Amino acid sequence: MKQRANAVRFLAMDMISQANSGHPGMPLGMADILTVLWTKFLRFDPQKPDWYNRDRFILSNGHGSAVLYALLYLTGYPEMTLDELKNFRQFRSKTPGHPEAGHTAGVDFSTGPLGQGLAGGVGMAIAEKMAAVRLGKEIVSHKTYITVGDGCLMEGISEEAIELAGHLKLNNLIVLWDDNGTTIDGKTDIATSVDMKKRFEAAGWHVLTADGHDFEDIEKALFEAQNQEKPVLIDFKTVIGFGSPKAGTSAVHGSPLKADELAKTRQALGWTAESFHVPEEILTFWRKAGARGIKGRQQWEEKVRLAHKEDILKSFLEKKISSKVSAKIKAYLEKVISEQPYLATRKASQNALNVLVENIPQLVGGSADLTASNLTNTPDSKPITATDFSGNYINYGIREHAMAAVMNGIAMDGGFIPYGGTFFTFMDYMKPAIRLAALMKAQVLYVLTHDSIGVGEDGPTHQPIEQLATLRATPDVFVFRPCDAIETMECYELALAHQGPSALVLSRQAVPTVRMQAGANLSARGAYVLADSVGARQITLLATGTEVSLALAARTELARQGIQAAVVSMPCWELFEQQEKTYRADVLGTAPRIALEAGSSFGWHQWVGDQGVIIGINHFGASAPAETLYQAYGLTVENVVQKVLEII
Repeated sequence: MKQRANAVRFLAMDMISQANSGHPGMPLGMADILTVLWTKFLRFDPQKPDWYNRDRFILSNGHGSAVLYALLYLTGYPEMTLDELKNFRQFRSKTPGHPEAGHTAGVDFSTGPLGQGLAGGVGMAIAEKMAAVRLGKEIVSHKTYITVGDGCLMEGISEEAIELAGHLKLNNLIVLWDDNGTTIDGKTDIATSVDMKKRFEAAGWHVLTADGHDFEDIEKALFEAQNQEKPVLIDFKTVIGFGSPKAGTSAVHGSPLKADELAKTRQALGWTAESFHVPEEILTFWRKAGARGIKGRQQWEEKVRLAHKEDILKSFLEKKISSKVSAKIKAYLEKVISEQPYLATRKASQNALNVLVENIPQLVGGSADLTASNLTNTPDSKPITATDFSGNYINYGIREHAMAAVMNGIAMDGGFIPYGGTFFTFMDYMKPAIRLAALMKAQVLYVLTHDSIGVGEDGPTHQPIEQLATLRATPDVFVFRPCDAIETMECYELALAHQGPSALVLSRQAVPTVRMQAGANLSARGAYVLADSVGARQITLLATGTEVSLALAARTELARQGIQAAVVSMPCWELFEQQEKTYRADVLGTAPRIALEAGSSFGWHQWVGDQGVIIGINHFGASAPAETLYQAYGLTVENVVQKVLEII
């Protein structure tokens, strides 16, 4: 077994050496553990990397990616060739510096920012539990294995994640701790004195300890972890950079071994094979280990067939939404137009969710302890518990960091579309996970309420100013700021069609219904002329969210003064950017433009041009009623009219 593990070690070392870049410490230290896991416990089939009931494997300490690529090659994943190993960390290779889901077959979750993989794995374990209730335990029975280092456990997100996992008794979750007591700056005791095992036990985990370089001890611990009633942490005592001259020191964490150091490591561990070469006997063993999953996968497919659940499973995994949903949405929109409600878009969001959750079983909601404010629950929302995973709502507690990452895991496990709520200003806590969602194209919906100074008396700590600009600057995130109940439902429709993350940015304060028709989904174009000028357009007012009704009121006053204005609602910049140039030109027009938004002006020059005017807020807010703040900061009809007069 020693030489089989060395094959993993030295392929990883060869990759790092070839690239002259990478992290040798973790692959050298965890190779023994991963050899036992991948050859005796992990359920997978390299010929079908996306087989649904495979075990999930997450390298939360993603800087050790070379070890994962070595495992994928050895077990026979077709696209993980020797050439790909030799292109480690090179442009457009399948072996990037950190694992990327969707880019490399066999990578279940994108990792790198420490702790994100751990929290995402909690989401995967939750998804498996929920799917098992819906599809049957004979169809869904996979486990989630996560490797973590000391850094993952120091990051604050880990505490939120392990608390939630322990609370829900996720006994399908097994965490392998590379306990080498070393981080980049030195030994862990320079920064922490926490007893990690007691910490996990306090959170409701089953904790085991094993020697990470003793194959029998490793196997015994993994075997014991299989049938526990709680999530399991295995504290594997390891040596960072095992076998190298720098073993046990922080110097081996993130710097490639020099040629002489690598030679000494080979000598110390008895590895004589040439670079990127695995002796035939060892490679044969590994390929057989990879092929052992074929039979299990085929048996599972037969179970699905005999249970007559092929179509159900396909529909679940493809997240198919019934054609009946469109009719329900149409009926809802007709009702809104008939009643023309005056309500906050967070309430419009709840009304939309009432329709969607009732008719889309894939939706799984939640909130970071703000359900009553985010309005993310519906009459059909049922919280999951440690003893009942038949529900569709998660009480995340005050854990925004973990909530966003857990939702990533739920989405990436397959089948479910998670949505979760918090105050928009607290989106900052979620940003690392939002970024990873975008990288993975994870279909996640963020319900972000209390979207501006309209929060009022809670003051600047709770009034988002720069958050819209932050989200809009993040690639592949659709940012929706609807202006009324019609646009809110339209934005939900678009988010449910988007293969990636979407943010619905919603108001606390009430707004009128401004759309009087709902045939086509106008929000799908990103921006559209909501109210055109009667004659030749003299000014164009661009707005989002609550400021659209302000723009309409200003248009009415301008018309009274003989000035023809058009109002453009822009619920989603990202979709507007995707439209053809002629459409964008028609919407924006040639007249001067003024943008209205109760947030940072950053980015608006793209739409108003150099000569345009932006009425926004480039400073923090204050504690006062919303009406007072809007007046003080110039978000009024009078100020808009004054700016128009100055321009024309």
